[in-house]
Amino acid sequence: MVVDSTKIGIIAGSGQFPLLFIRAAREAGRKTVLLAHRNETSDEVADAADEVCWVKLGQLGKMIKFFHSQGVGETVFVGAITKTKIFRDILPDLKGLTLWNKIDTRQDDAILRAVAGVLEDEGIKVVESTRYLGHLFFPHGVLTRKKPTESQRLDIEFGWKNARAIGGLDIGQCVVVRNRSVVAVEAIEGTDATIARGGTLAKEQAVVVKVKKPHQDFRFDLPATGIKTIETLASVHGAVLAVEAGQSLLFDPDAMIQAADKAGIVVVGIKENHDGSLDY
Repeated sequence: MVVDSTKIGIIAGSGQFPLLFIRAAREAGRKTVLLAHRNETSDEVADAADEVCWVKLGQLGKMIKFFHSQGVGETVFVGAITKTKIFRDILPDLKGLTLWNKIDTRQDDAILRAVAGVLEDEGIKVVESTRYLGHLFFPHGVLTRKKPTESQRLDIEFGWKNARAIGGLDIGQCVVVRNRSVVAVEAIEGTDATIARGGTLAKEQAVVVKVKKPHQDFRFDLPATGIKTIETLASVHGAVLAVEAGQSLLFDPDAMIQAADKAGIVVVGIKENHDGSLDY
């Protein structure tokens, strides 16, 4: 394969992240070669790319063949894939099926690292999805008019430890807490569904804590929040969204904070110090 260094591959899921990346890469002088997933990637994203190939989940051989034909030497993973689709919508080709049968633990990190390993063996380097989008990192400090109360701070600290623990097991990145009790843990259903379930159980005043995994690979599956997160939290009368600053992504910050202020929700970006204490 002859690599064209002007091109960058984009393995796209749903949401606005792929479109933001395409625009940023183009501003950086790169041509965008998109692998769009059916029933996930939007037509708007596909239309924005210079080249596009539609695939179904698991068609790894088709992905590699397309990238080789385009001279792609590096790629990114951007956008979400509905995790429950691995039970119903996956349609692997021979290369995808061979890899699938080799993976012992079919959790996020294990799957993505395995796919990345195959791509790199084929001469396609997987790079960080934030390469051109560093401005999307969640900022540090209280972003809303309301600040967390002392009781909410205790819930955040309690939730932080638990969220970090489930992240270490590659289960999820988010927990919902009330009065130092975990009422919901994120698994395959995703953050919004976890908030909806946990908020209902908490009977208002839910505190949501979302952190990176202890050994987070910045090439994929970074924690992300946006206005939909706030809308979901507001629908269950939740109280706080606490996110790890500088280690997760924030989409539509102005609209998100406006919606949070309207709903009376606290939004705060937190850093963890070397001694394990939290810096608000």
